Amino acid sequence: MKVVGLKVVGLALVVLACVGVVVSGRVFQTLSHLKPQYRDMVQTVAVQDLLRRLIGDRANEFVVSVNSSLAGKDGLDTYQLSSLPGRKVAVVGSSGVAAATGCYNYLKYYCGCHISWSGVQLRVPSPLPIVTSPVKVTTPNRFRYYQNVCTSSYSFVWWDWARWEKEIDWMALNGINMPLAFTGQEAVWQEVFLSLGLTQSEIDEFFTGPAFLAWGRMGNIHTWGGPLSSNWMQKRISLQTKIVERMRSLGMITVLPAFAGHIPSSLLRVFPKANVTRLGGWSNFDCTYSCSYLLDPEDPLFQRIGILFMNELIRQFGTDHVYNADTFNEMTPTSSDPSYLSAVSNAIFKSMVTVDPGAIWMLQGWIFVNAQGFWKPPQVKALLHGAPIGRIIVLDLFAETVPVYQSTESFYGQPFIWCMLHNFGGNHGLFGEVERINKGPFEALSFKNSTMVGTGLTPEGIEQNDMVYELMNEIGWRSEPFNLTDWISGYSDRRYGQKQPYARAAWQFLLSSVYNCTRTWKDHNHSPLVRRPSLKMNTDICYDQSSLYEAWKLMHSAAPFLANSSTFLYDLVDVTREAVQLLVTEYYKEIKMAYENEDLEKLMTAGGLMVFDLLPELDNLLSSQPQFLLGRWLKSAKEMASTKEEAALYDMNARNQITLWGPTGNILDYANKQLGGLIKDYYHERWSLFLWCLVESLNTEVPFHQETFNEAVFAVEKAFITNGKTYSFTPAGDTIVLAKNIFLKYYPKGGKLYQHPR
Repeated sequence: MKVVGLKVVGLALVVLACVGVVVSGRVFQTLSHLKPQYRDMVQTVAVQDLLRRLIGDRANEFVVSVNSSLAGKDGLDTYQLSSLPGRKVAVVGSSGVAAATGCYNYLKYYCGCHISWSGVQLRVPSPLPIVTSPVKVTTPNRFRYYQNVCTSSYSFVWWDWARWEKEIDWMALNGINMPLAFTGQEAVWQEVFLSLGLTQSEIDEFFTGPAFLAWGRMGNIHTWGGPLSSNWMQKRISLQTKIVERMRSLGMITVLPAFAGHIPSSLLRVFPKANVTRLGGWSNFDCTYSCSYLLDPEDPLFQRIGILFMNELIRQFGTDHVYNADTFNEMTPTSSDPSYLSAVSNAIFKSMVTVDPGAIWMLQGWIFVNAQGFWKPPQVKALLHGAPIGRIIVLDLFAETVPVYQSTESFYGQPFIWCMLHNFGGNHGLFGEVERINKGPFEALSFKNSTMVGTGLTPEGIEQNDMVYELMNEIGWRSEPFNLTDWISGYSDRRYGQKQPYARAAWQFLLSSVYNCTRTWKDHNHSPLVRRPSLKMNTDICYDQSSLYEAWKLMHSAAPFLANSSTFLYDLVDVTREAVQLLVTEYYKEIKMAYENEDLEKLMTAGGLMVFDLLPELDNLLSSQPQFLLGRWLKSAKEMASTKEEAALYDMNARNQITLWGPTGNILDYANKQLGGLIKDYYHERWSLFLWCLVESLNTEVPFHQETFNEAVFAVEKAFITNGKTYSFTPAGDTIVLAKNIFLKYYPKGGKLYQHPR
């Protein structure tokens, strides 16, 4: 055993205990000061309360306790299960998270229960099944991380405490012990900016609206969708206080924000001699809403701002010593000089450690995926070595598709977390790379001189593809891959509460098709259904569509047996939605071919079926389940408001994010959703106009011009954002009947799309 050396970068505050040691050849197996803050008894009570929220009085049949000594010197979370006299079950964990994970493991594998975003299946047998011999499980890594910095905007933005409480429970049950805690930081920044001499109006002009805060925080944009009200600030501070308190009571290590170097332009009024660089525009935004100012790392103002922010942050929310900051997210640095990049990272780290000597900087490794042409080995190494070895934890953010640890010699010595990104923009769409997910973490762990210290979930948006996340969470506690064929059968049984043969078979087809895709990082849901129509649309599919159709048929067959299962009804809608998405692609191909062949009859037949029957049918189906309602998203936005003006602003934020993403369609359809109400009043309207334009083109013999259509359809898109229409947040219709109608009309026969008789 040898101690890993530290390179001090102009600092005398680095202590050996913060780094860890080599254990059995593994570097940074321990970052010893990163551990639960609360006493074992506090964590015990927190887990007992969680279990009571979950299963009510049945929680009395569990004897739950936290004993931190179970973690041992290596700090690895451990839980133990055993049966006690009186048919009670004892669950002991090294932390609250470990104990909660043990409870869920028992509920899953002994009681056949299931807990997910889309619903729960909690038929707990009575009496409780016996644990015939004591079970002890230890995770192979210190950390199970959760969240992308974008998740706070794509999914969490309108959440109240009741929704956050459920999510934190889900985190603990699934073993997550290191979550991002980004709520409320704008209120901290406001205090810092006011203390530096900015006016309230200057601050209001700087902050984005709620739905775009993630990118304001990273310096990508400013102003768009704002301002933030004092009501918003107060609610977020109160909410964040509850969030971090609950996370810590369960033994989680919260990751808080830090200063990355971006400043409001108005700060130059107060400090006209500040040395700043103006970055370029981001993602089709011009400098009206982009081109942020980056403070030079050598400017004394950098440390002043960073230290002010850290002090106020810790005063408000305490700390667990881990801080996230992303300076160059999807923005190219003005210099590739390694000394400059090292100075930037050193300045960021210094502002952390001056206030918190035990500070660890968490860096999202997305920059190394997004801009591979810039981030060559000298640049990557310079950025990562601007802080001492062991003081940056890198999130290998998209490791299931583009693992960076392999090309950077395990991030040149800095510890990293192997992450599954999976989802972009919160898109709906069945998708997964389960083979890579199942094997990737173990390959990273055995990589030469690996510095891996954990696994993580980093989706941009959640509440989709439950199976993929349950699988990844379980892998965080395993030492070898699963037999996925066996695992998926068990998953089906638990999710629906019975061994249903049709459902099991459907999941096997899903596993081998939609959940066994490979892709490049830009290939998230590009279905023609959710894209602005054109004659040059991407129709690539990463799986065998016949397998998806077979899964659809099997889910239809399972429906009479599982009609009372809420999780099955969700899945029936989701699989049918995916099938309809494929059907839209096929109809689009027919429409395009008919137009190119100047066959007006075929054009109107295919287009008419898609626009006037299939899309309305899909909207009705989606509207039958609460998770697929546009009204629920819009209602939660308005409920954050305290005035009519604020409600209108939040409604605009909510609508714009999932459609135009900017004033002019700057990131058009990136955060696309398939929701009841949105299909009818947004996607359907676009496709209707497209079809009309093609028919008009053939009738008048005037070629279709995409630019002319884009101008016309932009008016349709803007009209949705401003239509003021109220959408139901209560599901309507019989899901089984609606799904059956679509299936009987459109299930492919003989390898061809079903066509209505004329």
